[in-house]
Amino acid sequence: MDATFLLLFVFAYLMGSIPFGYLIPKMKGIDIRTIGSKATSSTNVSRVLGWRWGLVNIALDILKSYLPTMMALIYLTNRWEIMAVAFMPVVGHIFPIWLNFKGGKGGAPFYGALIAFAGIANPLFFLGAGIFAVILIISKRMSVANLFLPWILSVLIFFIEKDIPLAVYSLFGALIITIALRGNIQRLLSGIEPEIPFKF
Repeated sequence: MDATFLLLFVFAYLMGSIPFGYLIPKMKGIDIRTIGSKATSSTNVSRVLGWRWGLVNIALDILKSYLPTMMALIYLTNRWEIMAVAFMPVVGHIFPIWLNFKGGKGGAPFYGALIAFAGIANPLFFLGAGIFAVILIISKRMSVANLFLPWILSVLIFFIEKDIPLAVYSLFGALIITIALRGNIQRLLSGIEPEIPFKF
């Protein structure tokens, strides 16, 4: 195991741990951990500050995964090591060292790494975005879209891309996101999960 991999592995986790969902509301004097779902997720940021800030949050959460994944693709040759680095921002986002390991749900950084792998021009990106939009429109709940899309992407990557390491990344991503969404799943089953906010 070389030093470059270890450095990127740790860097990816620390990048993922940057709690933009906490920092953005904090700049406005708001502790988001005390409002709404009390999560540092982009959805909760949207509920509290409106969708403009929610979109900024999503972009930053995607970027903090995209950057270390791109660095791994540039500096590493072992495909499994690259996938390990790509997975760490998701882990860091859900279990951030800066917030006592209590963070968001992992969806945005999960997609950020996939964008780095597949590229914006990949048909799989547009297919995934379309599926996400359909699920979101039908369910009106971000948690439902983030729950189902990673599992769907795992299947699509396996059969369309035929990329086993990337499919394994997607599978582990889907699993850890599902675990992070366990509270949302309980609220969905109880019929009390709030719909997405449309305040802009």
